[in-house]
Amino acid sequence: MTARVQVQSNLPVPPGEYLHEVLDEMGMSQAELSRRIGRPIQMINEIIKGEKAITPETAIQLAQVLVVPAHVWTGLEMEYELTKAKIQYEQDLAKEESAAQRFPFRELIKDGWVKSVRKMSAKVEELRRFYGVSSLTRLEYVDRLEPAFRKSSAFQSIPGALAAWIRAGELRARTRQTPAFDKNKLQSALSDIRRLSRSEPSVFVPRIQDILSSCGVAFVFQRHFKETYVQGATFWLTSDKVAVLLSNRGKCADIFFFSLFHELGHVLLHGKRDVFVREVDGDSNPLEKEADAFARDQLISRNALARFRAQCSDKYFSAEAIEDFAVGIGVSADIIIGRLQREDLVGPEHLARLRKKISDELLEKGGDENGQLQPQ
Repeated sequence: MTARVQVQSNLPVPPGEYLHEVLDEMGMSQAELSRRIGRPIQMINEIIKGEKAITPETAIQLAQVLVVPAHVWTGLEMEYELTKAKIQYEQDLAKEESAAQRFPFRELIKDGWVKSVRKMSAKVEELRRFYGVSSLTRLEYVDRLEPAFRKSSAFQSIPGALAAWIRAGELRARTRQTPAFDKNKLQSALSDIRRLSRSEPSVFVPRIQDILSSCGVAFVFQRHFKETYVQGATFWLTSDKVAVLLSNRGKCADIFFFSLFHELGHVLLHGKRDVFVREVDGDSNPLEKEADAFARDQLISRNALARFRAQCSDKYFSAEAIEDFAVGIGVSADIIIGRLQREDLVGPEHLARLRKKISDELLEKGGDENGQLQPQ
């Protein structure tokens, strides 16, 4: 007898159908096969109806009776299961196509994180690969991405966009080569980082990155994504390596330094299990307030600011007075202006010309050590 087997099919064909054909061709009943291989007739019937799989043991027994090699039976079973899995996979992709539209696909293409594809199913696959999940429905259960999906009025960002920003920063942070985190070294480096505010962005951005790297902090200046209002994030990549992400949203040096010291406050004051994400309107939880206070007092102490305000008794904060104060405490004038604005002592346009801007070109230039990155 010649075994006529079509192993591959676009539809899942259970091996039992071929078994039924072979039995018909040989004129053998299911009961007879049952007696010959010593298996219950119910099992034979379930195999034929596709309700039970052909195991390797059963395949060997069938080969001895039906003269169809065991590898054919196991191959048919494997192809059947694989075809079912592929169909289920395509169905799952289709279910996520609408969800995929809520993610910043163009932003991710721009930075090389995903391929430019047209089919929605292919976009779902690219997003899954980027986020490192088997389904987009699993994103809110990923520790580092969970904050993007919290139901909180303090978070304005579109969850998918915020999750993309965090994930992109995480992948870049992983490429930073750092020694084990050294808390004492970081604490000692704060004054050096603070003084760098008097430099130009082209100087302080890469220098701060080097300083933080030497302390075991993977610092990433992550490009702003549309539909996000995030300014920074902090989370631990391993037990001895922490990631600090900053956005270039706002692009002002004073915002950069306040956000940086806020995130470093989380590193120095808070635990390793939490993921901290800071958006424009801030967050009312105690840990965020504590990090805000840390940043505020590290950059300009309350006593120093009080003395400065007393000197400016007419409540007019001139450029000359601000610059003298800045030189005296070792920070840039724009940090003084930013503090005065946050405390509603001056308007948002007051001495705006003195606030240094951080260019997009600098962000791109200070990119990644290992060239083109791929999700891991």
